[in-house]
Amino acid sequence: MTNEFLNQLSKEELIDLIEIYSKNWLADDGLWFQEFEKAYGMDVAMDHDCKVWEKFTVIEAKKIKQFLKLPEHPGIDGLNKALQLRFYCNFSKDEILIEGNTLTYRILECRVQHARELKGMEFHPCKSVGEIEYGLFGKTIDDRFTCETLSCYPDVTDTTCHCAWKYTLND
Repeated sequence: MTNEFLNQLSKEELIDLIEIYSKNWLADDGLWFQEFEKAYGMDVAMDHDCKVWEKFTVIEAKKIKQFLKLPEHPGIDGLNKALQLRFYCNFSKDEILIEGNTLTYRILECRVQHARELKGMEFHPCKSVGEIEYGLFGKTIDDRFTCETLSCYPDVTDTTCHCAWKYTLND
């Protein structure tokens, strides 16, 4: 089912709307998390966050893979394209570095961490969620990928970005 009103919008308006939808999704994700965090503490909130991302990441990756018409094993090129269509890409500054059979995905400016910093909150300890999220995203795009954390709060090893993930394509 299509919203017929969308047919009246220009390409620029549709791009703006995608950005609005993406920011709305992020706001919803952040609001539920902060409510859990206030009510039950960070550990319980993180436990539930991990469970949500185990499911959402696979859904997101499958839909992007289908949209891009990627084959079962699209390799580095397919992952590169898919990462650029994630929700995060519409509101976070990122970069992708490819070298041989590895792809490094770096979020240079994370809207979540920036928002928490502005509110005087501690950074979101996202490494455990990120390992699930980025690992499952890569495996869903191509099951030959493994993903390792290069840097992510609270284990920051690279201060030039908010987080960094290394995907390795194993044959």
